[in-house]
Amino acid sequence: MKKIIYISLLAITVVFTSCDLDRSPFTEISADDLFKDPGAAQAATLGNYLFLKGDKGYDGWSDDLHRMSEYSGDNVMISGGTTDPLFFFYNYQRNPNNSRNNRFWSNSFKAIVGTNRVIESLTEGNSDEEDQVIGENYYIRALVFFQMGNVFGKPYNQGTENLSIPLKLTSEITDLPDRNTVGEVYNQVIADLLKAEALMNENKSASFATKEAAQALLSRVYLYMGDNAKAIEYADNVINSGRYSLLPSSRFAVMNTLAPAENEEAIFSITLTKDIDIPGNEDWFTIGSFYANIDGVGWGEMYASQTYLELVNQDTGDLRKSFIDPQYLLNGNGQKIPAVYWVDNAYTYQFRRTTDTGGTITLEDGGSTYTLESETVNNRTQYYFNGANGRQDVTFDFDMDKRNGYPKFFILKASQQENDLHLWSPTVSRLAEMYLNKAEALAKQGSDQAALDNINVLRTRANVPGYTLTMLPVGKTVLDVVLDERQLELAFEGHRKFDVYRNGRTMNRRYPGTHLNNASPFFEIEATNNVIIEFIPEQQILIQPSLIQND
Repeated sequence: MKKIIYISLLAITVVFTSCDLDRSPFTEISADDLFKDPGAAQAATLGNYLFLKGDKGYDGWSDDLHRMSEYSGDNVMISGGTTDPLFFFYNYQRNPNNSRNNRFWSNSFKAIVGTNRVIESLTEGNSDEEDQVIGENYYIRALVFFQMGNVFGKPYNQGTENLSIPLKLTSEITDLPDRNTVGEVYNQVIADLLKAEALMNENKSASFATKEAAQALLSRVYLYMGDNAKAIEYADNVINSGRYSLLPSSRFAVMNTLAPAENEEAIFSITLTKDIDIPGNEDWFTIGSFYANIDGVGWGEMYASQTYLELVNQDTGDLRKSFIDPQYLLNGNGQKIPAVYWVDNAYTYQFRRTTDTGGTITLEDGGSTYTLESETVNNRTQYYFNGANGRQDVTFDFDMDKRNGYPKFFILKASQQENDLHLWSPTVSRLAEMYLNKAEALAKQGSDQAALDNINVLRTRANVPGYTLTMLPVGKTVLDVVLDERQLELAFEGHRKFDVYRNGRTMNRRYPGTHLNNASPFFEIEATNNVIIEFIPEQQILIQPSLIQND
């Protein structure tokens, strides 16, 4: 294999208006002849994968991407304040000096510069091995460009002439591109992925880019663009490849515990490993540690939202509930304490313990005693009581541990890989998404039954009834139920924010959480609101004043 000279990722700093500014990633310098062995290209490529996960498994590109994409959706809620700048993502309080935002930008371009160096240094067609390496770097570059564009640029359907991110296509220090348009970024992402698809030829594990990983991402990119035919085509390419299969129900229920190599559904994951990426007590700094406290480890301050809980509780046996761990209180006998709860008009949780007297269940509210009633609605039992202000629908369950009044619905999807407390390999693509991409594209083409057929594959796996055209939830279209299924299946994997806004829908955040505690909270965010995209880091604009800031 052709020897290459790999770029060393050394930051150069300069003084600008009395401030030390990190000049990386554009001013990376080359260390001539740093690698001289035939395996240099693979070593360089492994370095590019490293940028995605970070040196410690929680300080890299994927960590910040998750916080920027998932926290501003409607699947989660924070139970208090935090000095971590992730709070700005959650509250839609954009800050051009957000350190996480700046780190994401910097790590993105470090990975891009690294991939450019490999692509420049190798020649296509020399060997299958060399082509595979080049293809992997095209994939990494495409993935980073695509997700950066989602964070800093408006959705494709709002106009291809809107500004997105700079497309840096060389490793030259002096190449400082200005922002390209949304259309140009999407065109580059597609070109890179098509190149990656053509070049990659090895059936590697989900820890590495492959032909199918490129096809899976192409399916998503085309879906975001509204090219439904292409989205279906590439989803089918992955589904029909024979390389992946949906996890059976029993294994799906514990999917969070599986390493990518053990998950037959995983197409590409940013793989973290036990004891290497999360050594010692560093579980405290991972994505999962914010979602749950397990065996005394983890902050456990961000929980499943009432919006998501209502969705996943529509069907009693839905296995997606396996990733939610309610923290129930126990009485002196170690038993759960029966209770009802609801969310009032001020978006505050109300819990009332219940008493069972000969089969009649009662609760106290406002100094009065009320009887718990029930009725069957859409094959579900709905509980309620007729209180001082009329009927109040409730959830009949058990009393829960709370933080600042917010019940602790811990999220486990980002924890417990290989039985490590908060180890998790962020999922980029898995087979379930291909069925969801197909279903959404088919629904938008008017192929309603085919769309339902695809989501019913996942609903069957989740142990819930499938939909028929004559048995849809009241007031829901086929596209509505497809997008609901997408939210159910891909929750806590970083999709929800983009799925809402690219479909021109409004993010409804009228549910309990500290996002409503600001002086001017966002109860609803329309897709056309500028707050859905992040500011370009101010540090980068000071370095390169020609960069135009987002409104």
